[in-house]
Amino acid sequence: MQRCSTKLCLAIAACLALCVPILRADEFTVEVNAALERAGDNREQIQKALDQTPTEQRVAIRFLVAYMPERDLRSLPAESLLENVRFAYQARDESPWKEDLPQDIFFNNVLPYASINEGRDDWRKDFYQRFKPLVKDATSPAEAATVLNQKIFPLLNVKYSTKRNRADQAPNDSIKTGLASCTGLSILLIDACRAVGVPARFAGTPLWTNKSGNHSWVEIWDDGWHFTGAAEPTGGDLDKAWFVGRATTAQRDHPLHAIYATSYKRTPQAFPLVWDRSIDYVFAVNVTDRYTNQIKELAEGYVEVLFRAIDGASGDRCAAPLRLLDAAGNVVFEGKTKDERFDTNDHLSAALRAGETYRVEVSHKDHVLRKTIQAERRDNPVTLRVDVPEEAVVPADDAASRKAVEELKAHLAQEADKRKPTADEPFASVPLTRAAAASANDLLWQDHTETIRRTRAAEMKSRELTAGNLTMPFFYKTFGEKPHGGRSMYISLHGGGGAPKQVNDGQWENQKKLYTLDEGVYVAPRAPTNTWNLWHQGHIDGLFDRLIENMVVFEGVNPDHVYLMGYSAGGDGVYQLAPRMADRWAAAAMMAGHPNETSPLGLRNIAFALHVGGRDAAYNRNKVAGEWQKKLADLQRADPDGYIHSAKIYPGKGHWLDREDAAAIPWMAKHRRNPFPTRIVWKQDDVVHKRFYWLLLQQEHAKARAEIRADIEGQNIAIRAADLPALTIRINDEMLDLDRPVTITLNDRLVFEGRATRRIAALTKTLAERGDPRGLFAAELKVKLIQAD
Repeated sequence: MQRCSTKLCLAIAACLALCVPILRADEFTVEVNAALERAGDNREQIQKALDQTPTEQRVAIRFLVAYMPERDLRSLPAESLLENVRFAYQARDESPWKEDLPQDIFFNNVLPYASINEGRDDWRKDFYQRFKPLVKDATSPAEAATVLNQKIFPLLNVKYSTKRNRADQAPNDSIKTGLASCTGLSILLIDACRAVGVPARFAGTPLWTNKSGNHSWVEIWDDGWHFTGAAEPTGGDLDKAWFVGRATTAQRDHPLHAIYATSYKRTPQAFPLVWDRSIDYVFAVNVTDRYTNQIKELAEGYVEVLFRAIDGASGDRCAAPLRLLDAAGNVVFEGKTKDERFDTNDHLSAALRAGETYRVEVSHKDHVLRKTIQAERRDNPVTLRVDVPEEAVVPADDAASRKAVEELKAHLAQEADKRKPTADEPFASVPLTRAAAASANDLLWQDHTETIRRTRAAEMKSRELTAGNLTMPFFYKTFGEKPHGGRSMYISLHGGGGAPKQVNDGQWENQKKLYTLDEGVYVAPRAPTNTWNLWHQGHIDGLFDRLIENMVVFEGVNPDHVYLMGYSAGGDGVYQLAPRMADRWAAAAMMAGHPNETSPLGLRNIAFALHVGGRDAAYNRNKVAGEWQKKLADLQRADPDGYIHSAKIYPGKGHWLDREDAAAIPWMAKHRRNPFPTRIVWKQDDVVHKRFYWLLLQQEHAKARAEIRADIEGQNIAIRAADLPALTIRINDEMLDLDRPVTITLNDRLVFEGRATRRIAALTKTLAERGDPRGLFAAELKVKLIQAD
């Protein structure tokens, strides 16, 4: 092939240069003006940054503002933006690759101050000063990136750990704690690269095709894009990593199994962030094809098998010597499993002959575990739990179960103030049969009702409940004959709020007679405060729990027929309490209220009615009700077995509905609570709960606005959540067969496999929490969860 002449090459280069648009200082006028409108009270700061950026750098600040997420438009100070632009240009201008760096790559992958949704730190000047000396001899972006990957993590004393505070940590959080997920490590390496003028971007997949979890890494631009694992250096090379094999199986057209790289500039694709799926301001490009073209073929007849070892005492991955022996006893492979220092998807791997049988031997803490496996293609690693006997759960013995129940009966026969705590008695830990658990359930509930009658008769007589220094009076009236299964109960919340006491007292008096029932107990409580949010402050939840518990015992209320309703400010309360206390209600009806900031996601398992006047424009009640009607319809369309709802917007009516909203009562009465739904959508409010249906969190893990989804299918419980260190799952025989093994997965990753044991201790604990006869669970599984990276 002939080389082109110098003149011809220069001519071609000039033509190509004309094809690449060079951005001008006045670019993005429409986008910048729109951004300034969205900046709200921070507009002055954004305008200051635009005005004070030097002329030769002004196109850069306009680029940042044009594509800036609204959260940053409303919060970032001018000085941060000015410093970011100044040092980005300084690093670029000092780099040996300056002339080879296209302007669009510089703008999109050096200039940005953030990668994804992490907190916004002012890292650029600090990182430039720290890391520029490390790469002073580097002659290319790739060389600089590999040097940084080798040096910055030991220098900063930051390592991989699932015990990090959160997946999407900003650099300062990772440096302060010394711990980060693969996401946090990637953010840190990207920022270090950008600080010295190396184009870098965030890359990853929401879920590997073998469903072993998500993963994040870094892409580096050097005359094209290359990849590397953060804190996983491979010498001076890029495009080498433990995840290469998995990446080759990615699926470009599958939203969960594709591979994405971020783009600061807006694109049609949002990056699917598994730790917060609601975020839509992190943009991406689909780069799957570049990874699937790197398939590394195994020898014919072989499959890759992955191994991990778990320390039985801690539940953590451990570094344990492992060897594989073939059928003749020959050692065919030796290696060491990966501990918690390594990414959760990074496992010891061996290429084995498909269909052959091998003996695995793994050693840990002077204990050797031996297991026989067959080499076959599998989605999950072979998990070897060391120091724990394979049959850790003792099956229930019929005679021992009956004896434990008899001992419980004798224990409950003692005077209450002379008993030891029931859960601390030896019989409380004895494994129970199904029949024995049912008998214990009945004994405990009978004792509980006697205790409630003895200790709470006075508050029922006075019709006042207290929480600290707050008092909630309540009125109630009984209608109709008591059905065989127990009475219904309707809690009806009055309006008012943000008004003098006498105004709210008047609203309460009105609520007492606002509705009548064909059957049930009509309860109208008086809010303990007179604030605008009188029905959705944190003390309300516990007071309503106690009110329901009392009514079940004293008035024979069926806990599966408890309904919530409220008017005006009471409707505000229904909007908030219905989803956050959904495991208490069969249905709820909101009349003439406003939801404020709450979400309808938690309504998945209850029926919900909306009644609003079409002319009730104060606080946009009519408009917001229509929006909620659409949200609920969309949710039900996506999940046809959930989100039962009814919406009635009365065209000619304002705030007063002329009692036509009473139609909600017979509509609600058709529904009953399911205390053990096979699907849970738990969306925390600003008032957080640690228990929801059959899920339990430690109090410190209950975070405002967090979301957990859980499904039961057969004997499997599937959990979907982000940043969740641990979870307790309650089980009884209405939900699963407790005599068979149970599996639990988190984000499609197996985290538990074994049997659950019925015990009196679990029944006692769950009864004490709620006093709900339909909320008792005989078994608990406390699971340490592997977090999203």
